[in-house]
Amino acid sequence: MNESVLRVGHYRRILFCTDFSDNAKFAFDFAINAAVRNGDCTLTLLHVIPEPDAQFWKGYIYEVGDMDAKAREDIDRTVDTDYRPRVPEGVTFEVEMRIGDAARAILDFAAQDESELIVLGRQGRGAITQWLLGNVTGKVVRRAGCPVLVVPYAFKEKQPSRTAGSPEAMP
Repeated sequence: MNESVLRVGHYRRILFCTDFSDNAKFAFDFAINAAVRNGDCTLTLLHVIPEPDAQFWKGYIYEVGDMDAKAREDIDRTVDTDYRPRVPEGVTFEVEMRIGDAARAILDFAAQDESELIVLGRQGRGAITQWLLGNVTGKVVRRAGCPVLVVPYAFKEKQPSRTAGSPEAMP
């Protein structure tokens, strides 16, 4: 690749993907760090709600109201509690939600948003989520059109105890 075309190290659009697990919260520190180090960039948090075929029918049959509005409320509350307070001043922070296949939604959003770095965790909350997120992570890594930073939760155990939001809390 022509060196004049190759951009390494300055990302204007960083995409952070979360399932709201403890690992995702840990990986968010890496996304924040990348945003702070790159200055004048946008950090976008993306959460994808899986939509299995049965979910539509369950909502239809049992008349569960507006499931999308309820999901959005829960997501907004989680973002406002666990993520937004950790974003330093000067970092442009956006939140997006998609419904569908997680890997496809992440890849589509990254392409549409012209993301230049994707940050995500490798393990989720339980065995099934770990398997699904591992599968999602693998697909994103193999198919992404930009660098992908994968943060394994096991790395957290190797870190000294730090206070979230402090400069030394940055990886």
